Formats: sequence, structure tokens, C-alpha cells
Amino acid sequence: MANSHHSLSLLLLFLLFLSTPTHQHQSVAAEQQQQQQDEEESDNPITRFRNYLRINTAHPNPDYSSAVSYLLSEANLLGLHSQILHFTPSKSKPLLLLSWPGSDPSLPSILLNSHLDSVPAEPSKWAHPPFSAAKSPDGRIFARGAQDDKCIGIQYLEAIRNLKSKNFWPIRTVHLSYVPDEEIGGFDGAAKFTASEEFRTLNVGFLLDEGQANPGEEFRVFYADRCPWNLVIRAQGMPGHGSRMYDNSAMENLMKSVEMITRFRDSQFDIVKAGKAANSEVVSVNPVYLKAGIPSPTGFVMNMQPSEAEAGFDVRLPPTADPDILRKKISEEWAPAVRNMTYEVIEKGPSRDYLGRPLMTLTNDSNPWWPVFNKAIAAVGGKLAKPEILPSTTDARYIRQLGIPALGFSPMTNTPILLHDHNEFLKDTVYLRGIEVYESVISTLSSYQETSN
Repeated sequence: MANSHHSLSLLLLFLLFLSTPTHQHQSVAAEQQQQQQDEEESDNPITRFRNYLRINTAHPNPDYSSAVSYLLSEANLLGLHSQILHFTPSKSKPLLLLSWPGSDPSLPSILLNSHLDSVPAEPSKWAHPPFSAAKSPDGRIFARGAQDDKCIGIQYLEAIRNLKSKNFWPIRTVHLSYVPDEEIGGFDGAAKFTASEEFRTLNVGFLLDEGQANPGEEFRVFYADRCPWNLVIRAQGMPGHGSRMYDNSAMENLMKSVEMITRFRDSQFDIVKAGKAANSEVVSVNPVYLKAGIPSPTGFVMNMQPSEAEAGFDVRLPPTADPDILRKKISEEWAPAVRNMTYEVIEKGPSRDYLGRPLMTLTNDSNPWWPVFNKAIAAVGGKLAKPEILPSTTDARYIRQLGIPALGFSPMTNTPILLHDHNEFLKDTVYLRGIEVYESVISTLSSYQETSN
């Protein structure tokens, strides 16, 4: 009898343990882990996105070959035509070009562009390894490149996969380009591609490239980029004992320049603060380094005036700014020769098209592609925000330089802007919604039959 009573007590204790919140929590966690494992083992849009994100294409040593191989394998499954182009002697920077031929190849084609590379990540600053593509229970996929811009590169392919499954056939040919080196200027990627005979034969009529996320409900769209300049100002002056007073010393002249540039920066920033312009609509000038002084084993020699001093600035010009006026300001005010100063401006890409016009794509009915693009967004219940100038720079500038209409567009709504940030992520629901949007965009643009550009 005692043994029976003891056994019954153990049974009751075991049943009580099963009903405790801790065990229930463990059961839920185990179930979620199993669901995630099942998802990872299946072949679906999310796993294909995560597989692409796991390829480390961050500078300074981007794994371009693995990325191209992966995209090429997916393109082959879809029956797309493919070319791997090289514009460097080492052939270390491949450009993947995919094509979906239209029924009327005489019409100007559609080009969907994205870049293979990404900026570096600091793993210690991330909640998950930046190339693990870890997925949280609420659907956030963490990886470098999740927003910038591997998402759109895979969404293009997924949209085409869906359209093919519905037996859709484009009238215009649709091209997809996956380019290297965008994050370091695109000089060995999009710049050489758009200047090539291979690009000329594509007969491109309209381009979509990357944009940015929006924390709000509307899709952001960009009709221009700002042009980046690297400005270096150098000053020279008499060296001598640190106790003497000098006119036009190197440090004195450089400090005058820094003060003038700071006042100009403040004047531009005041316009933004007053709500009269967006950040991307003014000229920004930000100091990035200062080099002066005579080094010593313990720091710098404090009782000597240096004969040279140098400062570097990151300058960004909207297409509405006149680059000649800014150059005149630099030469006459910021670094005048009468103060023993010199300067160097390194333009990181074009600021005008082949006709000398600002690099802007019109966003009104005078651009026949604009209402077609609007129609595609409306067809899936989306709404475009007011068109913007992108504060940074993309490869779309090389297309606009040729006079071809180009829009920056990454369909991410209700999403924080995390490009180049720690813990960059994109939610799975936002990613899937983007596929739906691109499906509409590709089908609508490729069905547009007007011949004019």
C-alpha cells in the first residue's frame, strides 16, 4: 500500500511538472526551433534570401565569385539568359547580366540593377553574426546587406519566378544586372559597364536601382542622387620657433579656411532646420580629417610652427547645385592662393549628363515611364511618397549620365533605415511584400508598348 501511495505521488508530481510555465515555455521554444529548422531546410523565398545574405561580399575582400555562382544557379532554374562580364584585367570583379527576352525585342528594354558588394561590419557590435542571416521569432532577418541591397537582387528573381509560374511573358526584354564595387564608387563596375558595347546593345529605356527604407507607410522613390566630392585643402607657411608670432602661418591659414567652411555648412544646415529643404537638397560639407604638426616620440613637437597643414572634407552636391559656383568659392574663399593655399577636388562620379544637364529623372507626365511606374505601385495597393533626392550615391548616376530615366526604389515600408548600421535587418513580411510589388512593377513596365523614351 505504501509503495502504491508513493508511486501515485510521483505521478502527480510529474503531471504537475508538465503543467508548469517553465516546461510550457521550453516546449514552445523547442517548437519554434523546430519550425525554424524546417524552414531552413525547405526551398522558399525566405531561405533563398538568407542563403544570399550568408555570402560575405563585404569590402575589402568581397566574395564575388560565390555570390555570382549562387545567383547564376537560381537564374538557370528560371531559364534566364546569362552573361558574366569582366571589365578589369584580373577578372576579379565579375558583373552578372541576366536577361528575360521579350516578345518584341525592338522596344527599349527594362534594366533592374543591384550591387553585389556591401560595406564591412563589426561583428562585436551586432546581436548576431553579420553574415549568419539569423532570423528572430518576430521575423527579423539580421545580416549585412539585408537592406543595402541584397534584398532587391533576390526580389527581382522571385518576382520573375512568380510571373513565369503564371505564364506571363514580357513584351519588352527585362535585364537584371548584378554589379561589383558600388560601395567604393562603382568605377570598376557600373561606370565601365554603362560605357561598354555590351551595355549599348541592351537598348535600355528605363532603369530601377536601389532606394531606401521608410519607417512610414509609403514607398520612397528617388529621382536623383547627390554627387560626392572629396575636397583636400593644403596650407603652407613659415616654420620657426613656437614662441614667435607669424602672419599667414600654415595652421593659421588652415584654421581660417575651416572657419569659413563651418559658416557655409551652418548656413546650409539652417535651411534644413527651418524646413525649407531636405538634407539631400542642400550642399553638405563635413570635415573628416586634419593633418598637421611635427611628430615626436611622445606626441608632437610643441615649440615649433609647422610649415604645412592639411584638412579633408566630404562634400555632397545635389543636382540642383552649380558645381562651377562651388569650385569658385573654394578657389577664392576657402583655399585662396594669396594665403599660400592649394586644394584638390576629386569628383567621385558624374554630376551632369552627356548634354550637360543635371542628373535628374523627371517625375511627372513628361516622363512617360513615371505614370506607368505609378500604375504598377497602385495595382498592388501601394502608395508612393513625394519623390526625393537620395542623400547618398548609387550606380543610377551612371545611367542618368546617358540620359536614360532611372529611379531609386527599394520597397521597404514600416522599416527603420539601417543601411551601413549595426544590426541591419529586414522583416520577412516586408521582404515578401517587396516581391509582390516587383511582380507588379516588372509585369507593368515590360508590358508598356510605347516606343518613345
